[in-house]
Amino acid sequence: MKLAFIIAIASFLSMFSAGALSDLADTIERIKPSVVGVGTYNKLNSPRANLRGTGFVVGPHLIATNAHVIPKSLNQQQNEKLVVFVGQGRSPEIRIASLVASNQKHDLALLKIEGKALKAMSLSNKKVREGELYAFTGFPIGAVLGLYPVTHRGIISSITPVVIPARNASELNLAQLKRLKSPYNIYQLDATAYPGNSGSPLYHPETGAVIAIINKVFVKTTKEAVLADPSAISYAIPVTYLKQLINSLK
Repeated sequence: MKLAFIIAIASFLSMFSAGALSDLADTIERIKPSVVGVGTYNKLNSPRANLRGTGFVVGPHLIATNAHVIPKSLNQQQNEKLVVFVGQGRSPEIRIASLVASNQKHDLALLKIEGKALKAMSLSNKKVREGELYAFTGFPIGAVLGLYPVTHRGIISSITPVVIPARNASELNLAQLKRLKSPYNIYQLDATAYPGNSGSPLYHPETGAVIAIINKVFVKTTKEAVLADPSAISYAIPVTYLKQLINSLK
């Protein structure tokens, strides 16, 4: 009887796990067209296109990404353009983009693109808890092998301040001092993100609703300033700050 009970439980857990993976597979298929590359295009360069990070659609012509993904300047003499790469494969559609809003404190930016409207991802209103499982889709190795989105998943391992007080004043830099004046919480993940993942949506595996934006560079400048070598920890900026930025356009 005990053996039969154990087998029944194992079978149930196996079916539950398979169901969860099936839900994620359906979600990935649904949201992939809304995940885009963000970069620059210069017809005089080789290669002409340069993928700097990931973005995702939040309005018919509106793309969200990290502010640090946007180049500080463009080569005007060579007519270099800020662009968004739509689709996948070796010949994605290139859309001209313009920066319409940014928030340096939370490292967020909004781009407006030209052309046909794209389907937006939904932004979650759900409370996020430690231990919950989420997924993120982006371009971790850039476009070296073509524009093919990659999905990772992991749990929220901690909800933690973006910066922690240093042991002494010598360990503080200017960025840390600024953020200590008005700290906010970020999500720490047990999944590994890469530089190209910056700007990727972190979303619910069943619904596809975005709960945060992956951040691979900005957070580490303060969160891990006391470490000699950066850790492999990945972080994400809660979507509430993205909503605020979107509302500032209205």
